Amino acid sequence: MERKGHILILVENLPVPFDRRVWMESLALTEAGYKVSVISPCPPQEADKPNQVIEGISVYRYPMPKETKTKFSFIQEFWYCYWQTRRLVERVWAEDPFDVIHTCNPPDTFWHIAKRYKKRGVKFVFDHHDLCPELYLSKYNREDLFYRALLYLERKQFQTADAVISTNESYKEVAIRRGGKKPEQVTVVRSGPLLSRFEPVPPEPALRKGRSHLCVYLGVMGPQDGVDYAIRAAKRVVSQGFEDVHFAFIGSGDSYDDLVTLAHELGLDPWITFTGRIPDEDLKRYLCTADLGIAPDPKTPLNDVSTMNKIVEYMAMGLPVVSFDLKESRYSAGDAAVYIEGDDPNAMGDAIVELLQDPDRRRQMGEIGKRRVREALAWDYSKKVLVEFYDRLLQCP
Repeated sequence: MERKGHILILVENLPVPFDRRVWMESLALTEAGYKVSVISPCPPQEADKPNQVIEGISVYRYPMPKETKTKFSFIQEFWYCYWQTRRLVERVWAEDPFDVIHTCNPPDTFWHIAKRYKKRGVKFVFDHHDLCPELYLSKYNREDLFYRALLYLERKQFQTADAVISTNESYKEVAIRRGGKKPEQVTVVRSGPLLSRFEPVPPEPALRKGRSHLCVYLGVMGPQDGVDYAIRAAKRVVSQGFEDVHFAFIGSGDSYDDLVTLAHELGLDPWITFTGRIPDEDLKRYLCTADLGIAPDPKTPLNDVSTMNKIVEYMAMGLPVVSFDLKESRYSAGDAAVYIEGDDPNAMGDAIVELLQDPDRRRQMGEIGKRRVREALAWDYSKKVLVEFYDRLLQCP
């Protein structure tokens, strides 16, 4: 296939290929005939081979920054990642000049790198993954100097961008209202599971650790992800006398060690397994064995308008969902989820028990979710939108 153009993707939030959305975007564009390079942090276990060609995608990676706990450490991380990324962008340009810089946030700083190359005819695409100002509000609940600085950086991202990719309609509204973009400059490319990745496998009762039921949490474990709510919900389940259940927490993040400690302090060691990040095949084993998926993201200015990938992935495997009541979560799951108001972990625990005791309802909800993913939310639909977006941007036939 004749090469259509060279797209350089910048991502700092997660390493590739662990950043699922970025990796699926990269594969879709590669399959469509584009040359794709990606710059990201490098996972520690691959520090000896940071730069690779993986599935036809050229990957350039720098050492992971230290974990961030304070506002100052966040600034340090932004600064470190900015300079590491800028260095690798210069390397890629010298080896094979690119036609597009496609930046995924957070942080909202890569517009400054893109400006240098726009003078050379390079297009700049802002792939809007997170609302950084709302993330700050959700963590610190104040509109101070840092909040205003984040609004400024976000505005510069939008102003510099030739086109914007939004993950849902709520983010598109922000791009238009706060970013000043015209509706035709913003394209919604939803995150969704790749159907081929979610083919079912036989359940493995051993994953239930001798119990009759298994509940799973899948995703990042950061301060804003509410995993502590899920652990407290598990405590409620067990405290109510419903002990015939095991909980698997799949994933990692800045709060991982604190969450393991919390589960231990609550006396939940016999009922909880923390797996860390696991390969896709192991993930399917857990999801096909589980009875339901937990989405404990609390209602914050960020979470309420963000699409939770975990919810759609639960649905793809036919799992009913227990979720806090968020606008975009309701859009994704519809009747495939039970919604808990008020971010109440005890109410979430009660809902888990009620659902575990009703296999017919779980089965009905699972079928609703699976059908919605296969008919509307799968990545198989979104990747077509993404390729059409790039064909228009680069005027490819």
